[in-house]
Formats: sequence, C-alpha cells, structure tokens
Amino acid sequence: MVAEKLKNKFYKIVAIVHAETSTGVRNPVAEIGDLLRDSETLYLVDAVTSLGGIEVATDDWGIDALYSGSQKCLSCPPGLAPATFSDRALDVILNRQTKVPNWYLDMSMIAQYWEGKKRVYHHTAPINMLYALYQSLYLIIEEGLENVFRRHQEMHQRLVEGLEDLGIKLLVDPPYRLPQLNAILIPEGIDDARGRALLREKYKIEIGGGLGPLAGKIWRIGLMGHTAREENVHKVLNGLREVVGRK
Repeated sequence: MVAEKLKNKFYKIVAIVHAETSTGVRNPVAEIGDLLRDSETLYLVDAVTSLGGIEVATDDWGIDALYSGSQKCLSCPPGLAPATFSDRALDVILNRQTKVPNWYLDMSMIAQYWEGKKRVYHHTAPINMLYALYQSLYLIIEEGLENVFRRHQEMHQRLVEGLEDLGIKLLVDPPYRLPQLNAILIPEGIDDARGRALLREKYKIEIGGGLGPLAGKIWRIGLMGHTAREENVHKVLNGLREVVGRK
C-alpha cells in the first residue's frame, strides 16, 4: 500500500512510528526506507520505544531524521529526546524559507551547537539527565548491543510461551510483534479494570490498558530495557494466572 501511494504522488516527507506501543506492532521501517531510496522525500522515524530494544539502523535504512526518548528501552529517567539528522535533513532545516514559530522547536538554532559556530542560547541542558543517559548507555555497551537485543527477544518469547499455556492470545501476528511491548487480548469473561487492579494491588505490577478502539479489549505488557528480565516475566505470568483463574 505504501509503495502504491508513493507511485501516485510526491511527498515531501514520510513519517512512521517504528515501535507502535498502542498496538505492539513493529512497522517495516527498513522496507519503507528502501522504497524511498534515491527519492527527494525525507524519511522521519519515531524510535521512542525501539531504540535500545531492537535494531535501529539509521543510515542503512535511509532515515533522514530520527528521534527517541530516554525513558523506554534505554532505561533512563524521562526528560531527554536523542535525535539524529542526515546531511540532507540538516540542509532542509537550515535553508527553510519560513521562520519556525516556536523557539523551543527550532532545530536550526541547536544545529549551531554542532557546527562550531557562534551559538545563540537555546535552552539550559538538564546536566543530571545527561549523566543519567551516559550511565544508561554505558550499561548497554557493557552488556553488548546484540546481547541486549537478544535478551529482549528471549524474554518476549518466554512471555509468549507462558501466555499460550494460560490460553491468552496476542493481538499481533508473530512477524510484526514487538519484543518490548506485548499486546494481549483480554480473555473472555475478564473485566479489564478489575484484572489490572489485581495485578497492581497484589503483585505490584502495572500493565497498560487498550487505547481508543482497543480500550477494554487488550492489555499491554512492557518488557523494556532493564525490566526485560526473567524474574519479571515469571511475576507477570503468575499474576495473570490468578486473574484468569478468577473469571
């Protein structure tokens, strides 16, 4: 469908969420990047939940601008948004004809920091957060990036196997599932709010409910960053076992 759209019309920019947390879907970022290769369309990717949990190959996938968040798979407190821009994207930013209406979102001013030019003050950096991000990245490098990806996938697989034993199905087909965000169908006869309340109050586990049209139909279980551990998988499965047993 994306290929058909691109054939019929020129787009200045194509934007996509890599790891879609409301549904647990892994979108085909690499494949769409191939479709856009050698075109004049800029490619923007939201990697808020994917960075640090699954592969994000910015250059290989032809991504022009990518941003993330510190609080998901990087296991850092919220407050920072790592971002990267291709030379082509930066050229567009620096040569735009209309002034950015919001000072805070004006990337051209931040770009002056990178180029070594005389800077214009843009914001006060949260130094404590930079230290936190440094430590988070250090721990990821210490474990090894491929090992981190493997751990997320293995914990996801163990969770899926345990859910199958409980008769609980996942919303997303295997090829499109995220390891770090697992959307499960609420079993028939289980009350959404009561089930999550039991997990929260007895097992000290908080899982997300469905959003929009999926409200009351799915639960969302995160296995992100440091929380993607075997003990957490066992704990949530034990809690769900009691929830299912009470229907």
